[in-house]
Amino acid sequence: MTEENKAQAGDGPHFGIVRVYLKDVSFETPNSPEVFRQDFKPDVNLQLNTSVNKLEDSLYEVVLNVTVTSKQGDKTGFLVEVQQAGIFELKGYDEAQKGSVLGAYCPNTLYPFAREAVSDLVVKGGFPQLLLSPINFDALYTQKMTQADAPAAASGQVAH
Repeated sequence: MTEENKAQAGDGPHFGIVRVYLKDVSFETPNSPEVFRQDFKPDVNLQLNTSVNKLEDSLYEVVLNVTVTSKQGDKTGFLVEVQQAGIFELKGYDEAQKGSVLGAYCPNTLYPFAREAVSDLVVKGGFPQLLLSPINFDALYTQKMTQADAPAAASGQVAH
């Protein structure tokens, strides 16, 4: 690679994964041991949320919050809460690109780790394995941005 090519390659956006870690975890079986004495055919509810914390000029912490609640009738079988986090380095992105990377790409990177943590906790809690379905974080991010733009458009303001 020539010096000119190296210089051009260094001018583009840079994305790096600095660290992936489990920030917080909770597992509860509030109705044990009774829940194990019946056929367990639960209704499972999944809730996702992400948060972004700027650490330094180009370093960001992204936290993916995953909450899984399993109920049988009105009784909770188990409740799992996982905060899967990562520190990411972003350089050379404009604000729109940065929003997309932090709001969709980073959670997509963290989700497999969170899925594994949830599955392990559920099995260790004495329940059958739970495999969470894949999530399209790009679509969720787009939906969130569309919803955020709707009130501004209704009031005559244009979002930038």
